[in-house]
Amino acid sequence: MKLTRREFSRLLALGAGAELLPKIPALADDRPIGYCIVGLGRISMQHFMPAVRMSKKSRVTALVSGHRDKAEHMAAEYGVPGDSIYSYEDYDDIAKNPNIDAVYIALPNSMHAEYTIRAAKAGKHVLCEKPMATSVEDSRSMIQACQSANRKLMIAYRCQYEPVHLRAVEMIREGKIGSIESIESAFGFAIAPNEWRLDKKLSGGGPLVDVGIYCLNASRYLIGEEPVEVKGISSVVDHDGRFAQVEETLSWTARFPNGALANCNCTYGSAMRGYFRVRGSRGTITVDPAFNYDKLHLSAEFDGGGTTEFAPDEPDPVQFLREADHMADCILQNSEPKTPGQEGLRDMEWIAQIYRSCEKSNG
Repeated sequence: MKLTRREFSRLLALGAGAELLPKIPALADDRPIGYCIVGLGRISMQHFMPAVRMSKKSRVTALVSGHRDKAEHMAAEYGVPGDSIYSYEDYDDIAKNPNIDAVYIALPNSMHAEYTIRAAKAGKHVLCEKPMATSVEDSRSMIQACQSANRKLMIAYRCQYEPVHLRAVEMIREGKIGSIESIESAFGFAIAPNEWRLDKKLSGGGPLVDVGIYCLNASRYLIGEEPVEVKGISSVVDHDGRFAQVEETLSWTARFPNGALANCNCTYGSAMRGYFRVRGSRGTITVDPAFNYDKLHLSAEFDGGGTTEFAPDEPDPVQFLREADHMADCILQNSEPKTPGQEGLRDMEWIAQIYRSCEKSNG
């Protein structure tokens, strides 16, 4: 039975098209969710995979890599059978593997859209690293592909699952520091020459899409609103060949509906410890460091002299464990992820606006 897109949309609107959508297989609540790791780099091998090994809800069941020897080494470490190792060329064969429930995409940014869409077509749920893509258009295509395939799409905003960030949000929502007046945030590092992140075709941009996105996303969920205006300016200080395609340093201001301003900075030119500070009418909350994998620290000062601190001592993989298990819960319970594709899309839309503002500012 062949349908035009318009006919299919009409059937869905009437409820008659639901039976034409791919079904999500029923899963036993006590069966760990099987993750296929797409891309064997630092973040997957040093952080996400060790986190999944700690989990009771998730496990690594397949690998995708362009380097067979590396994949075989990791497969032996995680008990992945040889026939569950894939190359990028035979990636679509994951559709035939019933032990794969979801893919974790940890590829260069420009590859996120393609491998998310292909995973959805293969009937797999997707946990994708951020930024979710390199353009607003690709982000929307990823969302549409997963919706059409009736599969979950979650963006790996690990900080939104982390206790220190959650405590900061809770304190703000409870009015502990009054109404928010401003947010300051920064994050950066000195990038080495020849990193793939300096290739705009692979990265989609410079520090804004890599580390600045932490500041952008945090300002949005701390205030709990979307900006109404953003203004940015970028520059290159070190003319040493690294920044021929992307900015070295970028600063922007976002104005929110209640009048609060967020002032954020990011750089590839020097070490810039990631932090945020929320100033309210009755106090201040500072998280410093804020975006590390461990040892996060919250301190708050209140009018009248009261203070509080919160710094749970947790090992590195725990942030990744929380997001992996959240995705597993969403699959098992058929619920929407806290950070779905739409969350990543909103950041991509604001990033596009910040870059347009920089172009105007820089003439």
